[in-house]
Amino acid sequence: GGLASAIALKRQLGFFNFTVRSSNLSKFWGRLNKNYGCSSDVPMSFYSLSTDLSDWKESHGYQKDILEYWVHLAEKYDLYRHISFNCKVVSVEWDSAINQYEVVTEDSATKNLTRSTANVVISAIGILDTPRYAAIPGLELYKGHTFHSARWDHTVELNGRRVGVIGNGSSATQFVPRITEDPKVQVIHFCRSPNWFLPNLRKVYSSLKLFLLRNIPFMKRFHRWSVFLRLELAHIILFSNVVPRSILPLLLSQYIKYTAPQEYQQTLIPTFPPGCKRVIFDTGYLEALHRHNLDLNWDGIERIVEDGHITLDVIIFATGFAADYYPLPIRGKTQTIQEYYEKAGGPKAYLGTVVPGFPNFFVVYGPNTATGHTSVIFTNEVQINYILQVITPILKGNVLSLEVDAAATDTYNDKIHHSLSKSVFSQCVSWYRVGGEGKVSSAFPK
Repeated sequence: GGLASAIALKRQLGFFNFTVRSSNLSKFWGRLNKNYGCSSDVPMSFYSLSTDLSDWKESHGYQKDILEYWVHLAEKYDLYRHISFNCKVVSVEWDSAINQYEVVTEDSATKNLTRSTANVVISAIGILDTPRYAAIPGLELYKGHTFHSARWDHTVELNGRRVGVIGNGSSATQFVPRITEDPKVQVIHFCRSPNWFLPNLRKVYSSLKLFLLRNIPFMKRFHRWSVFLRLELAHIILFSNVVPRSILPLLLSQYIKYTAPQEYQQTLIPTFPPGCKRVIFDTGYLEALHRHNLDLNWDGIERIVEDGHITLDVIIFATGFAADYYPLPIRGKTQTIQEYYEKAGGPKAYLGTVVPGFPNFFVVYGPNTATGHTSVIFTNEVQINYILQVITPILKGNVLSLEVDAAATDTYNDKIHHSLSKSVFSQCVSWYRVGGEGKVSSAFPK
């Protein structure tokens, strides 16, 4: 979202002021998304900007491929010299007297503070930024290594260790098969609730297909559209009543039974409908359950003690993100974003992009903009196009400030939450919902 916004702002409005909290783009995105097996579950021809189609060698990209794509775009559009690196946002506060935000940033290396003003602030951290950790009594006394899968610590050696993995969502099911390829890594995988799995759809493109994509005009665009239509068909199957709801669980259950060990099959098959949580593309997880160095544990963790039932050298939290929490100290006319969210019973915005009480402030990948079937990049581009239309008169000096109407925000949210309350998203505990069980604050209903 951040790089997509920067590219659009520079290309269309000649804007040149961007802030990144890491020392460079490779370290920032690479550090946050570098667990073993990290990859996209959306085909790369659609998990990329519509303005910059690339020569992907396979249908779904790994972290390295995705990182190279975005670094290439940053170089192509000459963004590096317009980015302030090593800048941590300390505070952003609206000043009604001057119709601007007062911004304070801190240099991560020197700790020096810099004060500036901004006519417009765009937050592109998204809703999957802050790792969520399981609250386990006694964790503070644990003497082994711990880290979150979204902040993978590559200094920790897993070979010869007993590793506890807590959480069994999309991240864990990607990296657990990779780390258990080493027979000297013993993994105890602590699971809370099962997931639906689809067979791995990753395909390496043939030489002929690569030739056609690279040499025939409009072939990349046609391929992108075909992927878009396939994903929309998946939406119909997952979230509508066009296809009988009983058929898909039956098919997915058969896949789990065919692939996973018999001893785990009863606990691996969910009782909630597919789509309630994001369906996981199986990149080897179910097959990996046959390995002698991988055990599933559904008992839950009561507490961590020195002489417990299970001995662990390393604990990896694959417990997702605090999607209902906004980590930046953005203060509007009377309150912060997080305070507004809490009063609203969870994240809330108009079109997932603008928030009442916060003039000239915009969010990319904000509340209720996630989907269970398609590319977040597509959603980002739609939001960015909307933002550019709205901020153009501000940057041209024709308008001092713009703010969404609170009543319009309420009406919009009442409408989408009416749909969400009847949707599959409300039928199980998931990160789409506030606290796992509250209102659906992350997903879009259609």
